[in-house]
Amino acid sequence: MKEAYIAAKERWARKMAGHERPAVRSVDRLPPGQRQVNNFPVLDLGVKPEIAAERWQLKIGGHVENPVTLDWDAFRALPQFKDTSDFHCVTTWSQFDMEWEGVAFFTLADLVRPKASATHVFFKSHDGYSTNNPIAACLDDDVLVAHSWNGTPLPVEHGGPARVILPKRYAWKGAKWIREITFLDHDILGFWEVRGYSNTADPWTDDRFS
Repeated sequence: MKEAYIAAKERWARKMAGHERPAVRSVDRLPPGQRQVNNFPVLDLGVKPEIAAERWQLKIGGHVENPVTLDWDAFRALPQFKDTSDFHCVTTWSQFDMEWEGVAFFTLADLVRPKASATHVFFKSHDGYSTNNPIAACLDDDVLVAHSWNGTPLPVEHGGPARVILPKRYAWKGAKWIREITFLDHDILGFWEVRGYSNTADPWTDDRFS
């Protein structure tokens, strides 16, 4: 894991310096089975928790050297990261050039220092949602916990005050209303994964269901 982390961190540093461009995954920007939209549809479990900034916390722990619980001020005091990426929902829509701002997953990983035993990351949300990813998928140069979209604070219906963004996976792999991130030494299936959705969720291979 150490070598993969260092290599990923080097890619991220090159991107921040303007020396790295995103890899081209397909000659067609739109993944198979998707249609392009421009209205950012809202999908959730039917619960839209409203968490005031003064009550918001993000707990990060598990197989890490330095578990932390961040309040909103501490989260916003971390180095801020802006990135533009495409967003792909398993319900067959994609929206291009989504502008996100927040804290890069790399910054959070540096803060808590994952142990060599960490292989997966488990996300929990305020609405009871959960999802899982290999740590390698999270340590990509476009993954972040976002608090803003297109220059404005992330609205509640889109997961505000903060949500996880993993552009190279279908969007259910990034949890809205994030409250907890746990580094694990094994995989645990999340809400949709135990209900028949793919555990890898790669839009470019049309990998929707298990």
